[in-house]
Amino acid sequence: MLTPSSYIAGRWIPPGASAQVIESPVTGEAIARAGSDELDFGAAVEWATGTGGPALRAMNIHDRARMVKAVALMLQERKEELYALNPLTGATRKDGWIDIEGGIMTALTMASKARRGMPDGAIHLDGEVERLSRTGTFLGRHIAVSLRGVAVQINAFNFPVWGMLEKLAPALIAGVPVIVKPATQTSYLTEAAFRMIVESGLVPEGTVQLVVGGTGDLLDRLGPQDVISFTGSAATALKLRANPRLLAASTRFIAEQDSLNAAVLGPDAGPGTPEFDLFIKEAAVEMTVKAGQKCTAIRRVIAPAAHARAVADALSARLADITIGDPADPATRMGALVSTGQKQDVAARAAEIAAEARLAFRHSGAPAEGAFAAPELYLCDDPDAARAVHDTEAFGPVATILPARDLDHAARLANLGGGSLVSSLFTHDPDIARTYALKAAAWHGRIYVNDRDSAAEATGHGSPLPHMIHGGPGRAGGGEELGGVRGVLHYMARTAVQGSPRMLSAITGEHAPGDKSHEGPAHPFRRDFDALEISETILTGPREVTLADIEHFAQFTGDTFYAHMDEKAAKANPFFPGRVAHGYLILSFAAGLFVDPAPGPVLANTGLNGLRFRKPVSPGDTIRVRLTVKRKTRRTEDYGEVAWSVTVLNQSDEPVAEYELLTMVARSG
Repeated sequence: MLTPSSYIAGRWIPPGASAQVIESPVTGEAIARAGSDELDFGAAVEWATGTGGPALRAMNIHDRARMVKAVALMLQERKEELYALNPLTGATRKDGWIDIEGGIMTALTMASKARRGMPDGAIHLDGEVERLSRTGTFLGRHIAVSLRGVAVQINAFNFPVWGMLEKLAPALIAGVPVIVKPATQTSYLTEAAFRMIVESGLVPEGTVQLVVGGTGDLLDRLGPQDVISFTGSAATALKLRANPRLLAASTRFIAEQDSLNAAVLGPDAGPGTPEFDLFIKEAAVEMTVKAGQKCTAIRRVIAPAAHARAVADALSARLADITIGDPADPATRMGALVSTGQKQDVAARAAEIAAEARLAFRHSGAPAEGAFAAPELYLCDDPDAARAVHDTEAFGPVATILPARDLDHAARLANLGGGSLVSSLFTHDPDIARTYALKAAAWHGRIYVNDRDSAAEATGHGSPLPHMIHGGPGRAGGGEELGGVRGVLHYMARTAVQGSPRMLSAITGEHAPGDKSHEGPAHPFRRDFDALEISETILTGPREVTLADIEHFAQFTGDTFYAHMDEKAAKANPFFPGRVAHGYLILSFAAGLFVDPAPGPVLANTGLNGLRFRKPVSPGDTIRVRLTVKRKTRRTEDYGEVAWSVTVLNQSDEPVAEYELLTMVARSG
């Protein structure tokens, strides 16, 4: 008998007298007791905000991302312990891969995206510096900092590991401690992964807590610095959102809830095309993976009316080949629903759909005992008049075919779901893809287009990826998760800061234009990564650009564009006063002016960003360079990346070129 425990304020609390008995969806036998009595949620919030939050904020963004990566790698090493519990949820090994290794890969990706897309510091910079005054002595910028509260993350039963990790990773990277609330039915699998995290010692005390069972008065203790992230039914989400305390405090609420996702077969993708075959394959997969218990599963199959019968026949044939049975058996392709209660709910919802649509296929091989459900496919002849097919989600292996007159009609049918997490389109025609996206994108969190060109590498209709947002409008909850850095920012506060260039540099940790507080004669290329200071600047001596330089560069590189070689033609160009120097000649001369040639801490030039040529350089002009330490990012123990602000000036101190130079610089060791 499994006994998943809560973990509150550093203490494991086993199931109490009122614990719920969890039965196996396969055999009906009792497999676990879950639910702890009288948890002290005041202590939980205090431990999170008083101990966990300060510990996380003592680390910078990259340190927290490394911590998340270490946690994910630890779970990867111990994944077989989680797979051993997976069949108890009714899921096959393949289903478990999505949950267990999918969750681990999501955490790894979020950690990587944070280190690539966020600063190596405590503050995330949102957008560029805004010049708020005529001479540039008063500037503004948006920043994001860690919220000072706790993230309460309420997860669904269908993905007990992925559901925890996809929420946990961005919150921890943002610097916000987490209270995880899994669905009780599969809490034993969540608890197993959570216990590994706690016992690993990889996260500071107070960083993570676990609630198995009810949430009591937890939500009544939250305020404006806290975040609720919820996955589950729309009814439960509405009940939680309506909490007066949350409304009064404007507590952030992220919801991912009911979704009648639609897959659309393009008008060009008739039987015999690769796209038709892909459509049938993915529809069958989404109906049967996790026994259809996926928030992104295909519920509505929209096809051109002329092909509706062919779609019904092909999809029925594919579903008939599915082997349903014990999820621990390698031969099984579809396991059980999570519980007999869930089986009853799916049957009730399917009956509502059956009142508006006729049964096209029902699998005959589902075991009668346990929580096994037969895949059911319905065909609705009048989808415009129907309501249940657009409003009722049977959270299991049930889908309905909807005939569409044309692409416009198909989009309108997809949008009748009132907002979904994902809509897919199978077409080989780019014009069809663009038209559908314009008509449907506002109602769906993700538009997935697949055809013969992308099929080999496409990740599937039902796969939320950490790189892309996961959420949807309307009935899907109106929230967003993941999306790389976007997912982290849900747990951060965006603030506008204003002040002088020197003040902005100090606050943001990045050089603000106009900050001259660190100008001096010492060459920064002679200083190692740790010694360099933000806004440290040198101004080089001048160099004249001659006509001979321009002609030599043209012949040497082969770039004999007329603006550099033909005086009359250049003057006829509205952008040039006559022959001008090549932009890349200016860059080359600039490097010659600021590069210190002797061996030193600078190891390599790795690129440049944001190059802009501001003003042409004519023969006889002189240029010099202002080189400034703009940003430092720690990459390894041995070296770090330094971004330099480079401004090339002419003899009148007018900028002729500006860019950001990236170099790797050795650390002091």
